[in-house]
Amino acid sequence: MGPGISRPHTRGLLPFLFVFSADLLYRKKACTRPLGSTRADGKEGEVPVRTMAYRIESDSMGPVRLPGNAYFGPQTQRALENFPVSGRTLPPAFIHALAMIKGHAAAVNRDLGLLEDAIAGAIIQAVKEVRKNRFEDQFGVDVFQTGSGTSTHMNLNEVLASRANEILTGKRGGRAPVHPNDHVNLGQSSNDLIPSALHVAAALLIQKSLIPALCALEKALSRKARSFSKVRKIGRTHLQDALPVTLGQEFSGFARQAALGIERVNRSMEGLYELALGGTAVGTGANAHPLFAKKTISRIAKETALPFVEARNHFEAQGARDAAVETSGALKTLAVGLMKMANDIRWMASGPRCGLGEITLLPLQPGSSIMPGKVNPVICEAVIQVAMQVMGNDTVVMLGGTGGVFELNLALPVIASNLLESISLLGNAARIFAEKCIEGIAANVDACAADVEKSLALAALLVPHIGYDRACALAKKAHDTGKTIREAAVEAGILSEDALNRLFEWEASS
Repeated sequence: MGPGISRPHTRGLLPFLFVFSADLLYRKKACTRPLGSTRADGKEGEVPVRTMAYRIESDSMGPVRLPGNAYFGPQTQRALENFPVSGRTLPPAFIHALAMIKGHAAAVNRDLGLLEDAIAGAIIQAVKEVRKNRFEDQFGVDVFQTGSGTSTHMNLNEVLASRANEILTGKRGGRAPVHPNDHVNLGQSSNDLIPSALHVAAALLIQKSLIPALCALEKALSRKARSFSKVRKIGRTHLQDALPVTLGQEFSGFARQAALGIERVNRSMEGLYELALGGTAVGTGANAHPLFAKKTISRIAKETALPFVEARNHFEAQGARDAAVETSGALKTLAVGLMKMANDIRWMASGPRCGLGEITLLPLQPGSSIMPGKVNPVICEAVIQVAMQVMGNDTVVMLGGTGGVFELNLALPVIASNLLESISLLGNAARIFAEKCIEGIAANVDACAADVEKSLALAALLVPHIGYDRACALAKKAHDTGKTIREAAVEAGILSEDALNRLFEWEASS
């Protein structure tokens, strides 16, 4: 290998770099035998190892050795070598959103007379293939990279240029006739493309995944609220007995939480609809056609059926990530609500014989490796853990939002990764919560009624008739003697038996 050619550096990190180094990622399995094995000619000795073909490409810093079958180019290879950090890449939703923008950008640049038809057509075809996951294994750049996301951006630029060249010439790779910067990236910069892709990806995930799942959850909770409307149970404050409520009222509270979560997330999307596209490097729009952003965003809005527009102020759109922080905050609020629902439901289902036992959940799987017959509220626990993760993600997004320095935020990849993960997790969690938990809940009517009857909190219903102090004394006497409030009140002659029955058959007001 000649001087100046980049290659993976092991330096004690070979097991780690096995995952990240592109030449190892793309090494083909060969038929090899260990030293000392029998060769084809029957003699002992080393069998030659068939090695993979490589090619050399250059960028502005010099030549780089690439796997022969790779679609990415030298800048991606450098990033693979430079950032072997976590093994986490930006999710497909982000890559697809970035590719969508690239496809529409190529079409607009063609229509503006800035790209030849053949070059634009090849780029658009390559974009379609990326969006169909054909090149999923070509996007291996770590989330923890340059703060602008330039490495991931150039990864896509190089893959699109490489595939476009293959379409036009039969040979993948290279920088002609399609160049990753001059053609694929025409009128664009990482500094406006990455924020735009983040907004598009987040808005699409919310629209297609999260909101439908939340709507299904809200409907499931509302159905249970109606079906449980006559099931009286004891209310609880401070985990102590309180006045009676209906099980339906508790589930109506959950349903309202879900509905408000939908409203909050929808409101947060307003900020996502503004796209930084057109600002290029520092927000001034240098090197972009004056009509480029407007026309490209119009096409994106038409495809997605979402009201994307060019940012009112490109300096805000590129220097700050307030819209992402706001959306993440709405997701965190939603996570708090889901945790409350899941926690209450697993408390109500505790038992089956020594807990509250007010409801029964569907038995989904064995719950213990040592205790036979044990079944746990696994969906509730999964939802609670998702909520914890989303709360942690929100902290990262918030800290990332503080990473705006003058004309650019420098934490874009980690903001994108955590925000998109939160949306996906909440959508999946809400869906399984509705389907595998809420829909199958049954009320234990007799247990709920028995708890109401034996609760000392019923003494509060006597306060308008005998006063607070006498009601306290009655509750203490009932507790000391093991009697119910009804029994103690009849014994004390406080009200007639009929009056007590009417009082204690009180149903919680809606």
